[in-house]
Amino acid sequence: AMGVESDQEIVQMIGTEEHVMAAFAPSLEECQKAQIFTQMQALKYIGNKVRRQRMWGGPKKTKMEEARELLASTILTHVLVKEFNFRAKCIYTAVMVRRVILAQGENKVDDRDYYGNKRLELAGQLLSLLFEDLFKKFNSELKKIADQVIPKQRAAQFDVVKHMRQDQITNGMVNAISSGNWSLKRFKMDRQGVTQVLSRLSYISALGMMTRISSQFEKTRKVSGPRSLQPSQWGMLCPSDTPEGEACGLVKNLALMTHITTDMEDGPIIKLASNLGVEDVNLLCGEELSYPNVFLVFLNGNILGVIRDHQKLVNTFRIMRRAGYINEFVSISTNLSDRCVYVSSDGGRLCRPYIIVKKQKPAVTNKHMEELAQGYRNFEDFLHEGLVEYLDVNEENDCNIALYEHTINKDTTHLEIEPFTLLGVCAGLIPYPHHNQSPRNTYQCAMGKQAMGTIGYNQRNRIDTLMYLLAYPQKPMVKTKTIELIDFEKLPAGQNATVAVMSYSGYDIEDALVLNKASLDRGFGRCLVYKNAKCTLKRYTNQTFDKVMGPMLDAATRKPIWRHEILDADGICSPGEKVENKQVLVNKSMPTVTQMPLEGSSVPQQPQYKDVPVTYKGATDSYIEKVMISSNAEDAFLIKMLLRQTRRPEIGDKFSSRHGQKGVCGLIVPQEDMPFCDTGICPDIIMNPHGFPSRMTVGKLIELLAGKAGVLDGRFHYGTAFGGSKVKDVCEDLIRHGYNYLGKDYVTSGITGEPLEAYIYFGPVYYQKLKHMVLDKMHARARGPRAVLTRQPTEGRSRDGGLRLGEMERDCLIGYGASMLLLERLMISSDAFEVDVCGQCGLLGYSGWCHYCKSSCHVSSLRIPYACKLLFQELQSMNIIPRLKLAKYNE
Repeated sequence: AMGVESDQEIVQMIGTEEHVMAAFAPSLEECQKAQIFTQMQALKYIGNKVRRQRMWGGPKKTKMEEARELLASTILTHVLVKEFNFRAKCIYTAVMVRRVILAQGENKVDDRDYYGNKRLELAGQLLSLLFEDLFKKFNSELKKIADQVIPKQRAAQFDVVKHMRQDQITNGMVNAISSGNWSLKRFKMDRQGVTQVLSRLSYISALGMMTRISSQFEKTRKVSGPRSLQPSQWGMLCPSDTPEGEACGLVKNLALMTHITTDMEDGPIIKLASNLGVEDVNLLCGEELSYPNVFLVFLNGNILGVIRDHQKLVNTFRIMRRAGYINEFVSISTNLSDRCVYVSSDGGRLCRPYIIVKKQKPAVTNKHMEELAQGYRNFEDFLHEGLVEYLDVNEENDCNIALYEHTINKDTTHLEIEPFTLLGVCAGLIPYPHHNQSPRNTYQCAMGKQAMGTIGYNQRNRIDTLMYLLAYPQKPMVKTKTIELIDFEKLPAGQNATVAVMSYSGYDIEDALVLNKASLDRGFGRCLVYKNAKCTLKRYTNQTFDKVMGPMLDAATRKPIWRHEILDADGICSPGEKVENKQVLVNKSMPTVTQMPLEGSSVPQQPQYKDVPVTYKGATDSYIEKVMISSNAEDAFLIKMLLRQTRRPEIGDKFSSRHGQKGVCGLIVPQEDMPFCDTGICPDIIMNPHGFPSRMTVGKLIELLAGKAGVLDGRFHYGTAFGGSKVKDVCEDLIRHGYNYLGKDYVTSGITGEPLEAYIYFGPVYYQKLKHMVLDKMHARARGPRAVLTRQPTEGRSRDGGLRLGEMERDCLIGYGASMLLLERLMISSDAFEVDVCGQCGLLGYSGWCHYCKSSCHVSSLRIPYACKLLFQELQSMNIIPRLKLAKYNE
C-alpha cells in the first residue's frame, strides 16, 4: 500500500536469508489469496477496514484517499512523509519486520526497563502542549466573535474580548500549574500530579524534590520489573533514594552529576553524517539492509541511511564532538547484534561526564587540577579541550570505563571522575554509607527530608503555611564531599550530640532514646514552629463589604473582653502578644445580605452585620510574630498573621541519626542521674546497644570514632562514600590524645557513684530532630461532633473524632465473651437510638403508632444503633422489607 508492489522487492528489503524468507512466506501467500497486486487494491482493502473519520464541512474523501492519509499521518508518525513519498516509511517497516523475525532466533528481545531508550518527559514539553491547547481555544473563540459583530463595533469589542481571553489563558496556565491537574481536551490528556508545590520543609527536602523523577507507571500493580534497580541506572539515578511502600522503585532521584539533555538542531548532524559516507535511505533498493557488513544509521529513532565502515563513522563523530564542532550532548553508539549505529540528539536523555583516557593515561593531569583550583579554568574549558566528555547510557555500553586510576588497562577508554557521585543528594549526606546495610541508607534518604533545620537565609521573612526551624543548628563533625558540594554546612539540619551506647532505665527499649535534661535546658533539639492564619475582606455585588471591628469592651471594667484581649484598636491582633486557644485574631464582620435585592422588594436602609471572627485553635499557646496587610488578585484586602511556638523536646518526639536509626524520646533524666566519664562529660543521649546487631549500621560506629577524634583535634573528618577518613588513622589520633583506640571510656554511674562494670562506647554523633512531634499527634475525646448521616462519631484528629474499635478488636471481645462491653462500645457509646417497632408486621413505627397496621397495640420501644435503623430504611427504599421479630423477654 505504500508503493512497493513487487513481492521480490519486499522480500529483498526484509532479508534474503533462508530462515527470514521462510518466516515471511505465509504473509505473501495471504496477500495472494486476498487478490491484492497493486497499490490501489491495497489502499482499497485498508480503506474498507478503517472506521470513517467524520469531518464536518471538509471535502468528501474516497476510501482510498482516507487509507493513504492514515498511512502517511497515523502509522509510524515519527517517520516523515513528504508528498506521499513513502520510501523512508517502507524501509522502516521492513526493518521492523526483520527484527520481529530475528527475535524468534538468537537475537534477544529488548529489555523495556533499560535506561538507554527512555526519555524523561520535561515539564517544558508539557507546558508547550498546554499553551498550544489554550491558544487554539482562544483563537477559535475570537473568530466566532469576529464573524458575529458588525464591522464598526468590531474593533472595540475585539480588544475587550481579546483581553478577557488572554486573562483566561493566564488563569488556565496558573490553574494547571498550581493544582497539578493537566487536562488537555485536544490531546485527550488527563493527568494528575504533573506539577507539585516545592516542599520547603528543609533545605534537603527542597533539593530532593528538585532532583526527583516520577514514573507514569500506575502504583497499584505489584510488578517487580519497573521497580527493581536496573544495571543501566548506574551513575545516572541514585540506588538508595526511593520511598518505601507503594511507590517504591517508581519514584527515583537523579545522582549528583547527572545532566538531562534538551532538544537540539539535527541539521548539522545530518550534513556531517552524509559527508562521512552515510548513504541516503531513499536512494537504496533495499537489499543492502541485510548485507553482513552494512550498518544502518539511526538519528533519534529515524533511519538516516546505511554505511559500510561504521567504525570510522563513530570514531570521526567522537573526534568532532571532543573538538567542539558538534554539541557535547550528542551521543553515538553501535549495536553489533542488530548491525546499527544510533545517533541521538533529542531531549530527555540522562548523561554524565567522564574523563577521557588516551594510551592508558587520563587526559586530566595534576596541572589541570591546579589551574582549576586557582580559577584559571572552569568545567566548560575541560569539555572544549577534549579532556572530559558526556556519555549517555547507550554510549556507556560502547566504552570501557575504569573506576580508579590504578585500574586502567589497555582497553580503557574513560575514567570515572569520582565514585561517590553515583549517589544522589540525600544519600550523599550519610557518612560511610558503604559500611551500612543498604535499606538503612534508603530509610535515611526518606528521613533526611523530614529533619528540621534551616530552610534558607530568608526564612525569617517568609510566611509559610507551616515552617519548622531548629534553634541552634550545627555543622556535622563528620562530613562528606557531597555536603560541601551542596553547601549543607551553611544550612544544616541537626546537632552533634554526645552519645553513650548503653542500656539505662528500661525506658530505652525498641530504639527509644534517653535525653539529658540539662542539655535540653541549654537548647539541644529546641525548635520553632511557625504557622500562618489568613483572612480576606471582600466587596459584594450590592455595594456592601466586610469590615473589621475594634475590640468589644467589658461594661464594668471598660477593658476588652478576654476573647478580644490581644486585639489592637483596628481589630487586628498586635505582634508580640501571646494567643491562647479560642482567642480572636481578627474581629471580622460580614453583611447578612450580599446579593442584589430583587426588583420590587423593599430595600433595607442599613445593612445588617454578623460576626465571623478568625479565632486561634491550638493545643498550646502561640506568639504573634508579624502581621502583614496586602491585597490579593481580586483587589480584596488580605491579612496574614504569622504565629510562633517554641518547643523543647518532650517524651514521644522523634529523633534520628544519619543512618536510618530512628527512635522516640523515652525518658528525660536530670543530669545528676546521668552516667559520666572520667573527664566529667555527661552524654546528651543514651542509646540502647540492641539497635546495632540486627541493623548492621557499622557506619554509625565509625562516625562516632571519627567525630571523637575530630573533636580532640579540632577538625572535621570525612565520611565520604567509598573513601573518607580511615579507621586506622582515626584510632591513632585517639591514642595520641590518651584515649582508648576503640572509642570506649571508663564511665561512672550517676545514681550509685560506682564505676560501671563495662567500658562504654562514648562520643559525638550527628542527630536530626524530625518533624513528627507528639504535640501534633496527641488526640483523645469524650463526647464530641457526630457525622450527620450515621450519627456516629466523626473520624480523625482534625475533626475531633472518636477512637474506633475495629473488626479485629471486636473479635477479641467476642473471644472473651464480654458481651456487655461489646454492646457498650458498638452501640451505647457510639450511636444508640430509640425506635418503635410493631410486633405484628415487624416494621418501624413512629411515636408509638404503626403506619402499616394502623394501630398502636403491638408497638414496643427498643434501642438499636442508628446505622442499623438507617440500613433498614435504605433497604425499604429499594423494595426489600426487613422485618424485626420481637419476643417477650421473661426474667
